[in-house]
Amino acid sequence: MKTKIKIVFAGIIGALFFPACDNNLLDQEPKSQISPEKYLVEATQLEAYANGLYPSILPGGNDLILDAHTDNQAAQLPNNKYVSGQWKVTQTDGSNWNFGNIYNCNYFLDVVLTRFEAGAISGSADNVKHYIGEVYFLRAYEYFKKYKMFGDFPIVTKPLPDEKETLTEASKRSPRNEVARFILSDLDKAIDLMATTPDTRKTRISKESALLLKSRVALYEGTFLKYFKGTAFVPGGQGWPGATKDYNKSYAFPSGGIDAEINFFLDEAISASKQVADAVTLTNNTGLIQQDITEPGNPYMDMYASINLSSYGEVLLWREYNIGLGVGRTVAEYTQAGNNVTGTTRGFVESFLMANGLPIYASASGYHGDDSITAVRTDRDNRLFLFLKEPKQKNVLINGPAMSKNLVEPYPDILRSDPAMLYNTGYALRKGNPLDAAHISLGTSNDGYTGLIIFRGVEALLNYMEAYYERHGSLDGTATQYWQDIRSRAKVDANFNATISATDVAKEAPNDWGAYSAGQLIDATLYNIRRERRCEFIGEGMRWADLQRWRSCDQMITSPYHIEGFKLWGPMKDWYNNADGSSKLTYGLDLAGALVSPPDISDYLRPYEKARGSLALDGYIWKMAHYLNPIALQDVLITSQNNDISTSPIYQNPGWTLTVGESAIE
Repeated sequence: MKTKIKIVFAGIIGALFFPACDNNLLDQEPKSQISPEKYLVEATQLEAYANGLYPSILPGGNDLILDAHTDNQAAQLPNNKYVSGQWKVTQTDGSNWNFGNIYNCNYFLDVVLTRFEAGAISGSADNVKHYIGEVYFLRAYEYFKKYKMFGDFPIVTKPLPDEKETLTEASKRSPRNEVARFILSDLDKAIDLMATTPDTRKTRISKESALLLKSRVALYEGTFLKYFKGTAFVPGGQGWPGATKDYNKSYAFPSGGIDAEINFFLDEAISASKQVADAVTLTNNTGLIQQDITEPGNPYMDMYASINLSSYGEVLLWREYNIGLGVGRTVAEYTQAGNNVTGTTRGFVESFLMANGLPIYASASGYHGDDSITAVRTDRDNRLFLFLKEPKQKNVLINGPAMSKNLVEPYPDILRSDPAMLYNTGYALRKGNPLDAAHISLGTSNDGYTGLIIFRGVEALLNYMEAYYERHGSLDGTATQYWQDIRSRAKVDANFNATISATDVAKEAPNDWGAYSAGQLIDATLYNIRRERRCEFIGEGMRWADLQRWRSCDQMITSPYHIEGFKLWGPMKDWYNNADGSSKLTYGLDLAGALVSPPDISDYLRPYEKARGSLALDGYIWKMAHYLNPIALQDVLITSQNNDISTSPIYQNPGWTLTVGESAIE
């Protein structure tokens, strides 16, 4: 049993350091220590330890590039959470219910704080404080990932001994708002300890990054509590499973009630975001796509596609990739074709305003229709114009030894059998596309080395706008200025009130899940705040967390949603003709090898509705339980007595059972 706890429960015992320990040696001190007395006694050792935590906790590779499995982007196959009966309780849970990274942070803090207070760590005191602050930040970031998946979660702040009784006690799940408060507390410590911009390259965590994360977490929890109020997903709600355990059954909000708790988090988000927003400089956008090496570049586009992001004032933290070390990422390659079979949806494209600030359905909008990608991009919000690819645009201006896939953008290859080149919806993005082919590929590995943005200052402006409106039901002068600044950079008329007046949320709803909260349409002002966020964070991995906290999927419980791409069954169908004029497009739900969806179900390409038997043939559907992950059976069993799951302190999330292979219930 103790061995199972070490390996499965937590990683609390088996936390893997740098390098990882063998499972047979889990009771020993981490190998990287050399010896407890000689390690973590110098500032440089603290720095090295923190460096080792960065890659396993912070985003890497393509984490911030794709919003697959949302209403923004569609992967090659539908996600199980939108298909009835396909997401099921498992025996084990891999890395989700795992405390390895948390243990690593706890070990550091347990050892270093004692030594720091005793004056037993050599080196710059400011540096020592900063590295301690980094680890507080990293623990907060790791906890944020866990609680977005599970909600209520155990709060563990010490490296624990290998004792079943101790580990079982530590398995008690704290209510989700208490987890959020704990995260904010860690971030407050980080903010107090860390320096402002500790390195000029901005590849180390800074005070500003901690403030921005604080605003993100506080906004997340404040809005989650607001929109799930009264449900089993929040403490005190009807059917909240925490009430079934003695340790949580009498829980009371520290603010006195859920409404006060909501206001607490929204106020925290307002305060933290303003501190960042007032200091950030938005990167300039020329509004143009560079198409010749003699033309000036567009800093706003280059910010996502450069190998060194240190000169961009808007970037607060980024991850560097190095060709010399052979460490790269594949995003640059994906932008040369169909975004790794992750297509942009019609719903996302249609949510962008016209440059004059009007929705596309407004009578005076001047919308040019969607019979071609050229028409779709014309006179639109400049972010769509810049980042939605159009055939015949140049993808590469400087060709190098590492050849790109498409020097010039082709007609969307919706028929390609090679997944790396397939355009899943017909729409694809160029955000992150470097114009120098030497930055696209490392020899034959197909990895590029453009930098990865982890925190971007514009988020602070957006967080403030939303938190202030959610808290007060109106916008103050600060929120107004922030919104105007964002729209001006996007080359959209800054008069957002004209947009609000022209907005019919019922007409937005077919394209935007964010038009809903708890199955009800929201007001036009809040909708446009959410729209601004959606359009600014194109493909940056923010969408699902927003939809989750807004409770924006309920409507799909009764009204399935059909993922669509570009208007294939219009003039663009002729892009797929043979030389003799016959069509390459084959369709029919009962036709073996059908390549596209049939025109009788929609003029728009439906990537999941090409053949009968497709899991999402009837559209995306939703179950309330899917807002949170289920907990695997093994995680409950190992903290139970005699394999009786009722004796475990761990309770299952709403709508899920503890039967392996069983899908969510309502």
